[in-house]
Amino acid sequence: MSSSLGTLFRISTFGESHCSGVGVVIDGVPSRMELHAEDIQFQLDRRRPGQSKLSTERDEADRVEILSGVENGLTLGSPISLLVRNKDQRPQDYGSMNQIPRPSHADLTYRQKYGIHASSGGGRSSARETIGRVAAGAIAEKFLAQEYGIEIVAWVSSVGEVEAGTIDFSSVTRAQVDANEVRCPDQKAAQLMAEQILAARNDKDSIGGVLTCVCRNLPAGLGEPAFDRLEAQLAHAMLSIPATKGFEIGSGFAGSAMRGSAHNDPYCFNKGRLATLTNRSGGVQGGISNGEEVYFRVAFKPPATIGQTQKTVDYHGREVLLEAKGRHDPCVVPRAVPIVESMAALVIADLALIQKMRQPY
Repeated sequence: MSSSLGTLFRISTFGESHCSGVGVVIDGVPSRMELHAEDIQFQLDRRRPGQSKLSTERDEADRVEILSGVENGLTLGSPISLLVRNKDQRPQDYGSMNQIPRPSHADLTYRQKYGIHASSGGGRSSARETIGRVAAGAIAEKFLAQEYGIEIVAWVSSVGEVEAGTIDFSSVTRAQVDANEVRCPDQKAAQLMAEQILAARNDKDSIGGVLTCVCRNLPAGLGEPAFDRLEAQLAHAMLSIPATKGFEIGSGFAGSAMRGSAHNDPYCFNKGRLATLTNRSGGVQGGISNGEEVYFRVAFKPPATIGQTQKTVDYHGREVLLEAKGRHDPCVVPRAVPIVESMAALVIADLALIQKMRQPY
C-alpha cells in the first residue's frame, strides 16, 4: 500500500477511520523554522467534522500532537511526526454491514486487493485519512509563505447544478471563503448551495460539487518535465483525495473547444519581467510554472454512503437490502477546501526544494 507522497518534502500518512488515531510523518522540513501546534491546528479545525448541519455529526476536536522533529518551537531538520487521536469512534455502527459491500465504496476493492478490509468505516479510504495530509500541508504552507510569499486559497465553486458567479482569483481570501458554512465566497450562490446540501440530507441522500483553487506568487521554474510536470503532480495529488473524480487546470476542458488564436496567452513586459496578458494556461507552460497564478478545479462525487435503503448483494451474491448506518457528510466539498489547499502546498513545497537544488551557491 502506498501511503507516501513527495521526493524531498515527503510525507507518509497512517491510521484508519476508527482506530486509535491518525497522523503523518514528514521528511524534508528545513531546520530552524519556527513551528507550533497552533500553526497546524488552524487547517485541521477547518477540516474537522461536526462543524455545521451541512456536515457529518461525528464530533472530533482533532487536536494535533507534535511527537518529534520540533524542539523549543523550532524544527530540527529531522522527521516530524504528528498524531491526532480518534475520540468519537463508533465501530458498532458498521457491524450489520460487514458482510455487505457498500455500493460505490471501497469495501469490495480493498478485499479483492488485500484479502481483508477494515471492518468499520472506510479504513484507509475514509476521508479521515486526510487529517495527516492537512497537518503536513499546514507546515508546507508556512514554509512556502515564509520563503516565497506563496498564498493558496481554495473555495467551493459549485454544488450540484448551483454554480458560483465570477470570483476574482487575484484577491479572494480565506476570510471571504470562510464567511459561510459552504465556503463559497459568492454569498448568494452559497445560500442556494446550502439549500441543495440540506435537501440531500433530508432525503437521506448525498450530492457532489467542485472546488477551485488558486496558488499565487509562485516563482517561475517549478515542475520537472517530462513526467513530473507541475500540472501532473497537482493532478496526482488531487485525484488521490477520497471522492475526487476530475481535475482540470487553466482553461481545462473548456479550452478544447477553442482555437489556438483565442486560447494562446500573449506575452507582455510587466513589473520588470515577461508576463502574460491572459492566463488560460493556468500558470503552467511545458509543465513548468511561468510566474503567473496557478489555478485549477477538482470535482468531487456525491458521498457513497447514504441513508436510503439500497437493493444490492452481499459478498456471497445473495440479494439484500442495505440500510447504511454511521455518520457521513451529505456533501464533502465544504470540508474538502483545506484538503485541496494542503495537497497543493505539499506538491509546491516539494518542487520548490527540488528547484532550489539547481541554484548555485
